Amino acid sequence: MDILKKYFPELTAQQVEQFSRLKELYEEWNSQINVISRKDTDNFYERHVLHSLAIAKVMPFADGSEIMDIGTGGGFPGIPLAILFPECQFTLVDSIGKKVKVAAGVAESLGLKNVTAIHERAENIDHKFDFIVSRAVTAMPDFIKWTKNKFKPKNNNSLANGILYLKGGDLKEEMKTVNKFYKFYDIPGFFSEEFFETKKVVYVRN
Repeated sequence: MDILKKYFPELTAQQVEQFSRLKELYEEWNSQINVISRKDTDNFYERHVLHSLAIAKVMPFADGSEIMDIGTGGGFPGIPLAILFPECQFTLVDSIGKKVKVAAGVAESLGLKNVTAIHERAENIDHKFDFIVSRAVTAMPDFIKWTKNKFKPKNNNSLANGILYLKGGDLKEEMKTVNKFYKFYDIPGFFSEEFFETKKVVYVRN
């Protein structure tokens, strides 16, 4: 938890309480449904929670924003972002039902009223969002296809509506065929831990 307070000192007492319960909840669920690898459990707050919150350093969502997390798995980055932005609505989507069950269970245990978890393919979601977030579920050109016609026409945030994607490594080749405006935000500019050395938030404007 200290690592979160280091980078997000403005957390409320309720947010601190919710974040502090996350590790225990995920360990409990992980014993039934494997959503987090054992080595990552040891570094849970750094590799899952803080990594998810890198998106918040790029885009502090305005109240009332609607965000979809595609391929959420057990709820990353959606659940940590939902804790941080209680006045925003988060739709967590995954095509694997048992993973959605974990995300829904964690959200319920924490009393997160701003989270809806849906077992569905992203292409079949019939709703429009301000932003779509994800953590390295596929190559960006494919991901962009999944998000087609899923954005609201009006922008209410400091960045225009679009994708905020957590990814590591050299992405130049992968982004060559992307014919939209995009920008890389290097996570080491926000967090100093070695784990984030090659990791980025990729913003793609709708």
